[in-house]
Amino acid sequence: MDHRFTTPPTADDIATLAERALAAIPERLRRHVRDVGIAVEELADEATLDALGIDSAWDLTGLYHGTPLGQQSVDDVARPPNLIFLYRQAILLEWVEEGEDLYRLVRNVLIHEIAHHFGFSDADIAALEE
Repeated sequence: MDHRFTTPPTADDIATLAERALAAIPERLRRHVRDVGIAVEELADEATLDALGIDSAWDLTGLYHGTPLGQQSVDDVARPPNLIFLYRQAILLEWVEEGEDLYRLVRNVLIHEIAHHFGFSDADIAALEE
């Protein structure tokens, strides 16, 4: 389904695309991300950028915040929920600059962050993408 937006896509539009992308992931993988929430925010905040050593919020389209599966244990004390943040304005900037289909872009960001949930580093993900 091709989306043609006449106004900038809203946070709800991005969330809908993310849910659609999540539903397309094979069940054998999707079941491992059932406990991961998806939040759409406008841009990453300064504390997040500082923690990651990123200068500009426009450079961060998504972020996994949580404990990767391989590090989780039944003996863990209560921990914050695992969340994937999608940053709407940074995604829209990339969408406009690259001219990529918005669904594909949101899907790629989501899958990148899900890979972090599975314990992959950015270097691991880059190697897989090559």
